[in-house]
Amino acid sequence: MKKRTDKERHSDSISTLLGEDARIEGLLDFEGTLRLDGKLEGTLTGRNGTLIVGEKAVLKAEITVKNAVIMGTVTGRVEALEKIELYPPAKIDGDIMAPKVTIEAGAILNGKCLMTSPETQKGKTASKTPTGAKAGVSGDA
Repeated sequence: MKKRTDKERHSDSISTLLGEDARIEGLLDFEGTLRLDGKLEGTLTGRNGTLIVGEKAVLKAEITVKNAVIMGTVTGRVEALEKIELYPPAKIDGDIMAPKVTIEAGAILNGKCLMTSPETQKGKTASKTPTGAKAGVSGDA
């Protein structure tokens, strides 16, 4: 019996499919598993969901999801609470952030990879400003 890959397992439970002819501009918020094979420009949010970006998909977006499986083209930031997986012919021009990241040979990432939870990173940013200090204001007056 052939062992199934993670990529094949994700495609079993797709709750929403946007095909190659779909074109979306603006905000798309989803739950469950979304497979996108078309074009999207804007913001894509699925904090409790899994995003699958098909091989022919083209996204110009800020993406925040629970899990992301990317095989298409993404321009913009991708944040995942749990995991990001890149499979060829994926191409990302932008930064990615997740506690777990898988990049298979042949996938392209042009950007930074930060392996931490987006929530953890936001907490660190907030804690860098000392209590009572104002950001952008020097103590020398």
